[in-house]
Formats: sequence, C-alpha cells, structure tokens
Amino acid sequence: MSAITSPLKPDAKKIVATALQGALVDLLDLSLLTKQAHWNVVGHNFRSLHLQLDEIVAAAREHADAVAERAVALGINPDGRSSTLAKTTELAQLETGYINDGKIVAAMTDILGSIVGRMRQRVLDTDEPDPVTQDLLIEITHDMEKHHWMIEAQR
Repeated sequence: MSAITSPLKPDAKKIVATALQGALVDLLDLSLLTKQAHWNVVGHNFRSLHLQLDEIVAAAREHADAVAERAVALGINPDGRSSTLAKTTELAQLETGYINDGKIVAAMTDILGSIVGRMRQRVLDTDEPDPVTQDLLIEITHDMEKHHWMIEAQR
C-alpha cells in the first residue's frame, strides 16, 4: 500500500491535521443539520428560508470537500464517517419534527456563530505551521461569516 507524503514536519502536520479534521466535522455536520432544517421549516418565511438553507448546505459541502482534499494532499487521512461526526461534533443539534422559522433562524445563527469562532481559532493555529491551509480556512471563515450574517439579520 502506498501513502501520501507530507511536505510538513511532524509537529506542524499534527497541528494542521487537528485543524482540518475539526473543520471537516463542523462542515459535514452543518450540511446535515441545515438539510434537516430545510426539510422541516414551517412559518411565514418558509420559502425564503427553505431556499437560503440550501445555499448553506451547498457551501458546507463544497468546503468540506476542499478541506478533506487538502488533508489528503498533506498525507493526513480525513474522517467524515457518520460515527466520527456523532462522537466529535460540537454543533448544537436541532429538535425533531416541524420547526418554526423563527426557531430555525435562532438555531442556525447560534450554529454558524459557533463554527465561525472555531474557524477563526483554526486560522490562528495554522498561521505558522501551514499558511496554505490557513488560506483555505480563511476563505471558509469568510463564507461562514457571510451566511451567519444573512441568517442573523432575520432575527
């Protein structure tokens, strides 16, 4: 079996692996939670929120793929299995059943805000060990902050 070699030194690789795996879990669980909200939202703002949630799902999935591919390029094995997500997610979970649009806005504001906070820390953590990964995390943070703003503005 062949392995992908890493351009990073072992200590740097460990820091970057932690940042990328955390980002992957956040983004994959965000895509799942947001799709759950998309399917179950009800209320006066149903249509616009329903469509907006799909935009967040698409962004989360695209960024998750970029994060996983960056990890592999560095010789790090990403783990996006559902069992890993269940054990390691830091995202607040949604209630089951239909959820009023106002509750969805509040929950998604909190979820996106928590992701932004962790992403900003990952940006700081990867500054020295791998500026290329840091650039990717900056791009993701920028996009997540935009989605946070657009959801929060509906409060």
